[in-house]
Amino acid sequence: MNESGQAALKQQITARLAELAAEDARGEDAQGVVELDQQMVGRLSRMDALQMQAMAKAQAARRQLETRRLTAALTRMDADEYGYCEDCGEEIAPKRLQLDPAALKCISCASG
Repeated sequence: MNESGQAALKQQITARLAELAAEDARGEDAQGVVELDQQMVGRLSRMDALQMQAMAKAQAARRQLETRRLTAALTRMDADEYGYCEDCGEEIAPKRLQLDPAALKCISCASG
């Protein structure tokens, strides 16, 4: 992969990491403790609040996983190991990296 392509992917990764950080900041309130206040929240409303809390925690876990994958991709870029399949060592197709900049395997190793 040429330097301009890698620079564009690095910019894409950096932008996505910023989006994930902003989403994390917005999602923190939804992950908080659900208060038990029988006057304000009935049993069904509390169950809804608990379900929303669980969904927010699951979304946060997915964001953390994506953040780790993207950060690892940046680390590989800095070590000049980015864009090569971890199994066979061949270059990963640029279009695959554009779709998933954190891809670790070429399409043949990923599908096999």
